[in-house]
Amino acid sequence: MYLDGSVAVPSVDGPRDILALLGDRSTLARQPAFRVAEADGAADIAAYRRSRRDVFVHEQGLFARHDLDDRDSDPRTVVLVAKDPEGTVVGGVRLCPVGDGPDIGWWQGGRLVVAPGARGPHGIGAALVRAACARAEAEGVLRFDATVQARAATLFRRLGWQRVRDTTVAGAPHVLMRWPINRIAAQAAATKAALGPLLAGLPAPAGFVGDDGAPVPGTDVIAACDAIVPSMVERDPGWAGWCAVLVNVNDLAAMGASPLGLLDAVGARHAGHAARILAGLSRAAEAYGVPVLGGHTQLGVPAALSVTALGRTRHPVPGGGGRPGHAVRLTADLGGGWRPGYRGRQWDSTTHRHADELRAMTGMLAGAAATARPAAAKDVSMAGIGGTLGMLAEAGGCRAVLDVAAVPRPGTATVGDWFTCFPGFAMLTADEPGAPPPPAGPATGAVCGELTAGEGVGLRWPDGEITEAVTSTVTGMGTA
Repeated sequence: MYLDGSVAVPSVDGPRDILALLGDRSTLARQPAFRVAEADGAADIAAYRRSRRDVFVHEQGLFARHDLDDRDSDPRTVVLVAKDPEGTVVGGVRLCPVGDGPDIGWWQGGRLVVAPGARGPHGIGAALVRAACARAEAEGVLRFDATVQARAATLFRRLGWQRVRDTTVAGAPHVLMRWPINRIAAQAAATKAALGPLLAGLPAPAGFVGDDGAPVPGTDVIAACDAIVPSMVERDPGWAGWCAVLVNVNDLAAMGASPLGLLDAVGARHAGHAARILAGLSRAAEAYGVPVLGGHTQLGVPAALSVTALGRTRHPVPGGGGRPGHAVRLTADLGGGWRPGYRGRQWDSTTHRHADELRAMTGMLAGAAATARPAAAKDVSMAGIGGTLGMLAEAGGCRAVLDVAAVPRPGTATVGDWFTCFPGFAMLTADEPGAPPPPAGPATGAVCGELTAGEGVGLRWPDGEITEAVTSTVTGMGTA
């Protein structure tokens, strides 16, 4: 007899469900009536397409013989199917990049179908839609559209989709709908939104509010300071040491300053851990040609690392110098790859570079200072390209519009990842249209947007649509 009071059934040959063997009837009764997963091979695809033909051709009469199109033969298309407990496909949906060119983070869902016998209270259609949204975001998509039959629009609105406009497909009324993806806004909020309230009481040099570095009054010296996330110092001390130099040299570069030296403050559990931090810092300092002037080291404490950098320029480039009408340029090093353990979050474009290449990139604005300094510049921080552009626009009292397809991007990074990661070396500048680009060595640069009146950041797509990436200011620190 089982613990629930039922009598054991005689043993039978063949596999048995473990819950049935345990007599767990209540859990068995709560098992879902279906499961959603990516189509597993040709048989699942064929069953999904049969369901589409049964519904869209025979039941609804939307198509004459079949509803197949070029998206069904596109190898990038993802098909998700719902299966009942016996493994029978009872519904499905597909999603894929829009257009035949490179994937620019704009996908479309479609051909949502549920078999007639599986419709009803199970919610298979809604589950497929939710799964498609999750898969799109996992693929780094920043715009996800679907053209749905008018009678299905209520379901999509209930699931959080936004109505865009009415349209017609196969002679039947449809609605273009869009799934709101707030990845850029969420990254900006998580990394920068608290700055305004926190720093409101601290004085800042006029014209340089929120800048990457600060001009030292009465001198041509620029000071910058950055700390590394303690968890990163703890688990990857050598990389943390390298990055502590990298981010500070980038801050100086954004101001158009040539580096003079560094000061470090290190906390570590023991001497061995501190040695690994300092080894990474020393390698980077040598590569960038910046001396370590001194610092402070403390042992027996939680991991911590901050570095202060000093540089020099007579003409600092402000982050808030942009104005409506200025063109936005991204200059980024697309070499390298994802740092192991930080895929989708930290792009390592620097550790494989020679010293002269690194110095050429970080000297881009300092070298251009005498001829064609941009009106504004910011290096791309942990807020990512989208969030950092929002900060540049905010400091200038502007709104920014980014042309998604024009943004330089490594081929192995999705648009969603690239727009929200720390990219190693990447600089956003704003200047008059047609202004000469600053020299950047092996980095790649392109005009990919503009500053306009308003606030926030919009993403402009090849069809002219603009979706909102950041709807308001990023830091709340106001204009410079």
